[in-house]
Amino acid sequence: MEKKILEEEIGDLLQKHKLRIGVAESATGGLISHRITNVPGCSEYFEGSIVSYGYEAKGDLLGIKKSTLENYGAVSFETSKEMAHGVRSKMGVDIGLASTGIAGPGGGSSEKPVGLIYIGLAAKDVLTSKEYVFHGSRDENKEAFAEAALSTLKNYLLEL
Repeated sequence: MEKKILEEEIGDLLQKHKLRIGVAESATGGLISHRITNVPGCSEYFEGSIVSYGYEAKGDLLGIKKSTLENYGAVSFETSKEMAHGVRSKMGVDIGLASTGIAGPGGGSSEKPVGLIYIGLAAKDVLTSKEYVFHGSRDENKEAFAEAALSTLKNYLLEL
């Protein structure tokens, strides 16, 4: 029996629980959504995604509070949670998944280094964010960010 890839496992779990998902992406630039939509039949559980890099897009498209962006920045626990909640609310789905981080090679600081990513997840029973730091090139970091987001989603679904 062939081992299923992560996004296929997620699709099976979403269908099993009859859940729909929306994704809000910043640092991953659509890569999470790309991986989800590589699975045939994903329209059964995937509503869509919003790729928002700038502050205005995050506010206008996802409802991120200006005060959150001013006080914590675009790359933060707080922003990732608001992104997940915002995409869940705007798309009317059961689960919102979000990514915001610094893929590199520039843009990092001592407080927020290149490779830092926050993965937000919002559902009826949870609003959470996880922090990860990876150490690769821009492309490697984006791949690692997407993998971390999908793993976070899978772990949530396995606990249902």
